[in-house]
Amino acid sequence: MQNNLYRIIFIGDVIGKFGRKFLGLTLPLIRKKYSPDLIVANGENSAGGLGITRKTAGEIYNAGVQVITGGNHIWDKKEALGLLNDDKRIIRPMNFPRSAPGSGCHSFKTKDGCVIQILSLQGRVFMEPVVDNPFLVVDEFLDNNKADISLIDFHAEATAEKQAMGFFLDGRVSAVLGTHTHVQTSDLRILDKGTAYQSDVGMTGSLDSVIGMRIEPVLQKFLTGINHRFEVEKKNLILDMTVMDFDKNSGKAIYVEPVRIHETHYQEQLDILN
Repeated sequence: MQNNLYRIIFIGDVIGKFGRKFLGLTLPLIRKKYSPDLIVANGENSAGGLGITRKTAGEIYNAGVQVITGGNHIWDKKEALGLLNDDKRIIRPMNFPRSAPGSGCHSFKTKDGCVIQILSLQGRVFMEPVVDNPFLVVDEFLDNNKADISLIDFHAEATAEKQAMGFFLDGRVSAVLGTHTHVQTSDLRILDKGTAYQSDVGMTGSLDSVIGMRIEPVLQKFLTGINHRFEVEKKNLILDMTVMDFDKNSGKAIYVEPVRIHETHYQEQLDILN
């Protein structure tokens, strides 16, 4: 990397055990090819497809991820309540009530003095109405917290809400990346004022699934209206990620690239999953 650039990789929602193992297998190759300065991943579905635990967070860190973001499923495992207070590298949406455990931002200074902050926000359209207005919350936060590079994980359902956030923050943050829908979108771009934007980064999980879960139980839920036990699918794994280069002086995005890594590229290493 050039001295004036900072490369960040954001990895889509890591789904369950098989997503964690695929992450662990592929990240060494990703680091070798892309030489990132920072790797961030959404880990709110890392424990059985819903929630996060110390064990699953530990596996994500051991794979090479430095910061883990969350969303509406961050609390699905009771253990997370204490975990988020203990581990500041795991962040939950900052527009949750202030009484909620954990923090919505993780900030740190690099060896060359660059201040990086990773923020988490949750949308309200088609989501449980328990969070404050994400636009107002992030607006106030940015007025009082300055950084050289700011990356936002906007965990939201509605594409319109995500796009609106991208334009709202264009020029004020370095990147607005969507999560939650687990489907990589083709709209990754750099907005007019230098902010990288993508509606959804995608996921680390099974391509032959319904957002990471086995197809049949999900179909039965839609067909009958009766809840069925969802299980994480393990076949045909993919890792979706977004690679971004930022100018250290301006904080603006200079280069963006969507990447999908398929298990067929690493079949020999993936025999361990069987």
